[in-house]
Amino acid sequence: QVLLCGVIVMHPEDPLTFLEEKLREIMEKGLDGVLWYILNVCVIDLSLHPKLKRISETYLNTVFGLDGEQLMTEELCAKAWDFYSRNLMKLYFGRWIKYNLLRKNKRKKAKQKMALAVVHYNIQILSVIIQKWSTWVQIHKEKMTLAAKRLQQIFNKIYLNVVMKAWHAEAHSSLKTKAYFESLAKESQKGCFESNGLTVRHKTSHLPEKALLQIFRYVNLVDLARCAQVSQTWMLLTQNSSLWSDINFSSVKHQVQDQIVVNTLQKWRPCVLRLNLRGCYSLHWPSFKSISECKNLQDLNLSECQGLDDESMRLISEGCRALLYLNLSYTDITNGTLRLLSSSFPNLQYLSLAHCRKFTDKGLLYLGSGKGCHKLIYLDLSGCIQISVDGFRNIANGCSRIQDLLINKMPTLTDRCIQALVEKCQQIMSVVFLDSPHLSDTTFKALAECKLVKVSIEGNNQITDLSFKLMSKCCPYIRHIHMADCQKITDAGLKMISPLKHILVLNVADCIRLSDGGVRPFVQGSSGAKLRELNLTNCIHVTDASVTEIAQRCHELTYLNLRHCENVTDAGIEALGNMSSLISIDISGTSISDMGLRALGCHGKIKELSISECKKISDTGIQEFCKGTKYLEYCHVSYCPQLTDEAVKAMAFHCHTLTSVNIAGCPKMTDTCIQYLAAACHYLHFLDVSGCIHLTDKALKYLWKGCRQLQILKMLYCRNITKQAVLKYTAKLEKHEHNDADPPSWLGYDWDGNILSPSPKNTRQSLNKQILQNER
Repeated sequence: QVLLCGVIVMHPEDPLTFLEEKLREIMEKGLDGVLWYILNVCVIDLSLHPKLKRISETYLNTVFGLDGEQLMTEELCAKAWDFYSRNLMKLYFGRWIKYNLLRKNKRKKAKQKMALAVVHYNIQILSVIIQKWSTWVQIHKEKMTLAAKRLQQIFNKIYLNVVMKAWHAEAHSSLKTKAYFESLAKESQKGCFESNGLTVRHKTSHLPEKALLQIFRYVNLVDLARCAQVSQTWMLLTQNSSLWSDINFSSVKHQVQDQIVVNTLQKWRPCVLRLNLRGCYSLHWPSFKSISECKNLQDLNLSECQGLDDESMRLISEGCRALLYLNLSYTDITNGTLRLLSSSFPNLQYLSLAHCRKFTDKGLLYLGSGKGCHKLIYLDLSGCIQISVDGFRNIANGCSRIQDLLINKMPTLTDRCIQALVEKCQQIMSVVFLDSPHLSDTTFKALAECKLVKVSIEGNNQITDLSFKLMSKCCPYIRHIHMADCQKITDAGLKMISPLKHILVLNVADCIRLSDGGVRPFVQGSSGAKLRELNLTNCIHVTDASVTEIAQRCHELTYLNLRHCENVTDAGIEALGNMSSLISIDISGTSISDMGLRALGCHGKIKELSISECKKISDTGIQEFCKGTKYLEYCHVSYCPQLTDEAVKAMAFHCHTLTSVNIAGCPKMTDTCIQYLAAACHYLHFLDVSGCIHLTDKALKYLWKGCRQLQILKMLYCRNITKQAVLKYTAKLEKHEHNDADPPSWLGYDWDGNILSPSPKNTRQSLNKQILQNER
């Protein structure tokens, strides 16, 4: 027995049977009845069992209005089933929507990935196609290049064949001409000239008319008029219109008067295309009026014409509308002329206003007004110190196509001027700023926007290696670099431009900081094999190592200047002797001797040689050099007091084509050396014998007889040449200089030719300075 809640409960005998019976009771009577019976067994009377429903059933009766017997009806079950179905459908439908959205998102992402894959695949295919196409193009270009080379070879052979045939015909004609003149010479010796005009015409007909016309093109106007008086045939030839398309009065400027110009231009005005009146200071209104009648005139040079003014230009502008080239340098034009240029010459392309000081910034404003000079590609403003920044800005506004710019001898030029110009003139390819000391690297920063091909700056102490760095980065096609006398340029600058591939001309004269450390890397760079001109004047730290490198690398070098490179010796010069391309060389002031000079003349193609101030050179070295060189045209052996007449004799008898000879400062020279020159060098144009104290009037007589083409003669410090002889024999020369003073001490010898001992006043620098002044 167990006491439970104060009630004694009997323990069943068979628990399993008891549990089975109680479960049946629960199934029959419900749970409440069973509980009642369990709790009230043998304690509470069964008649007192309450007839109450469960509270949930009570609430159902209240909600649905049912009595106790109708708690579960079919409608209520249908409603419950409908409610349950709807909830279940709602749950399933919601889950189905989420599932569809999930699948839709997956398909969308897959589609995007597929699109990216297609793009990537197309790019890969395109890359392969482009690579194959590029390879094909490269192969095609190589084939085209090879074909072009073959065609060029064929063309060269055909051209050479034509040239040879023409040369053969010309040589045959020349032989006939030579035979004709020899026959004339023989007849002159016999004194039996025929006076019949028909005979003369017949003999001159042996010389082809084309050859005569080519000869007449090199004859000045005065000589052409004389040729017209030789014969009727020559007179007819001189009337050929092709000879009068290019008229050069400048060659006879001292003889030209208004009447000559007027008569010539009135006769040939339809044919005149180019007219040069440079330095004709005697011209006035009639001449300028006749110029205006040349309607086809394209090139007009009025430089140094003292009679030119705004009114003269107005006359010219009335007729010469086709002008392309106009040179007004060293004239008195003002703003009025610049206004005429903008309205009358719309096609003008080349204009020079160098050293014209009377126009202002306002005048330059006219260049861009109206029709303007918008086609201008070349402009020379050298020496126009009155131009300010506003003037350059006016030029930029009106002439934005400028390609070539020259502004020399302009100390007022600043970086701001160039910046104002380059703002709009970005097609500039060539700039020349000689003697402009105030420019700096800022100018090159401004010019970096332009594709420069040529740069020339001289006498500037502010330009540094930074300018070379800017050239290397921004000017890959530059060909001409002239940076002379720029003291801040160092070896680092040359190293910076060594990667440039197209440099043909490099001038770094008087850049005294340069040495082998800069020259050798530059020569070894990309432009070394293409370099044609190299100027290293006064680069005193350059040695034979650089010269040897130049000889090995620069296979196309034609001009080399090593003037005053004191550390260059025979070892370097001997290496240059193997350069077949070298035509012009200046080794003045070096330590070269006869041995080096002999090696230099081995290949025999040198045309210009300067060995001034080379104290180790003797007559023997000159003789050995001239024996191997027959094409020498320019030879300067000045300030070599050890040389004698034998040196000039070797030059005269081995080099008949000499046109320029300088033997200044050679006191051992006598009249005999001039006799040699006059006898053999008939093409001599320039001769400097300053300081040759033993020359006399006979020397001038020899020159007057033998050197008929001599134009410039310098005879300073020649005390044995009289003024009377100078006036007599040099009247027809274009320019001559003479004085009979004793030689100055910087020449290194006294009035009798004796060598002076060195003194503090007679230093190398003072000697070089005086030499340069004398050469100028």
